[in-house]
Amino acid sequence: MRIPPVESAPISVDRAFVVQFAEETDIAAARFAGRVEHIASGEAGRFASLNELLDFVGRKLARTAGNNDT
Repeated sequence: MRIPPVESAPISVDRAFVVQFAEETDIAAARFAGRVEHIASGEAGRFASLNELLDFVGRKLARTAGNNDT
């Protein structure tokens, strides 16, 4: 699979994350586990469900949006 080049402005690292899925992750069974790290802050956490992963990402994005309001 070839990934097309990015033609728009670069994405801010404030909105970048690294997600590492644990061995027990099974997408077909809707089982998610692993570690997520917010690149800009270095804050990281573990998750044991898709909701926990999305909660972490949502909190970081909300803080980023709040900081841009000033």
